[in-house]
Parts: sequence; C-alpha cells; structure tokens
Amino acid sequence: MDGQTTLLSQGSKALYAYDPLTGDEIWRLEDRGSHSGSTRPVTGHGLVFLPAGFSVGQVLAIRPGRKGEVLDVNAAQPAQSQLSVVWKAKHNAPKKPSLTLVGEELYAIDDNGVATCWEAQTGKVLWNERIGGNYSASPLAAEGRLYFFSEEGKITVVAAGREFKKLAENHLEGGFMASPAVCGQALYLRNRTHLYRIEEQRPSR
Repeated sequence: MDGQTTLLSQGSKALYAYDPLTGDEIWRLEDRGSHSGSTRPVTGHGLVFLPAGFSVGQVLAIRPGRKGEVLDVNAAQPAQSQLSVVWKAKHNAPKKPSLTLVGEELYAIDDNGVATCWEAQTGKVLWNERIGGNYSASPLAAEGRLYFFSEEGKITVVAAGREFKKLAENHLEGGFMASPAVCGQALYLRNRTHLYRIEEQRPSR
C-alpha cells in the first residue's frame, strides 16, 4: 500500500496494519461497536474491504492510512487523515464469511443466506438476493462464476456481474463450515464428514 508491503490483521475490535518485517504498527482502524471480527480482508482499487464482525455488523471500505494514523469508524474523521472510511454498509453484512472481489464488483453472502453485490468503489448495491440457507464458508469466484456453500450442504452457483443470475444448485450431504480451496484445476471441499477433490477428468493420451 503506497508502495509499502503491509500485513493486515483483523482483531476483535480493530483492523491493524503492520510492517511484516519489523512487526511495527503502521495504522489502526477501530470499530468499538463490533467484536470477534474473523474474516479475511480483501484489497483492490486502492481500498481495503472487510466485514467488521459480530454485534450489529457492517461492511467497510477503507482507504489505507499513513504511519501513526488511528481512526474510529464511528466518530468524525479528522480532516487531514489519509486513513478514512470511503463507504460502509450495514444491510446484510456477513459476520463469518469473507468478502470476494471480482473486478469492479464486491460480493458477499451473509450468515442467513442473503447474497449482495456492491459496486466496489462506491458501495452502490447492484443486487441483493436471498438464496437460502445458513453460511460460514466464504464464497469462491472462478471463471466468471460465484459459488456459495451453505451449512446445510447446498452449493449455489451465480454468474458474476452487475445483474443477479442463478446458474445452478447442487447438494452434498454433511454441510459446509470451512471455505473451499483451489489448486490448479482442482476444487477442494471439506464438509462435516468428508474432504472432496473435484476436477474434470481428462482423457489419457
């Protein structure tokens, strides 16, 4: 950020930016109204995007700050501070699943099964749809599609883009708490009972 390698760490009531070589704090964003923030921040367009955590919960789009800056997201922002909240959204903010950024759009699934697409730079809601189920796993983006994995085992596939379009729905017994992983062309899914590797079988020569 600003040409400096930065380690982002979300704590219970704050997001911390560290120098990964020294451990020195660079800047800190505080949200005392939230707790148990555990998602993975995502970055793009010069911003940091993250859900703040439990209690009321909100999605924050943050402009990174300079060394020594500290900002309370619920207080007035200092005029000279580079560290700033560009936009925030409280409606259908996830608490456990992380956000997913694809190009100009930011996607989320909240814990109660409502998927949202925001315009990443402005926070404008492009679509907001209930796909059902309960969610802990983060969405996966691949080849123009978004995959949502519910605690009941439902896998919903949606087209990435500014309009909502459901493409498919599948189901695996056991339900998903863990987020999916990708390696090469293989998709790894861990539910409550099994670990799956899903990959297209190519004919041998």
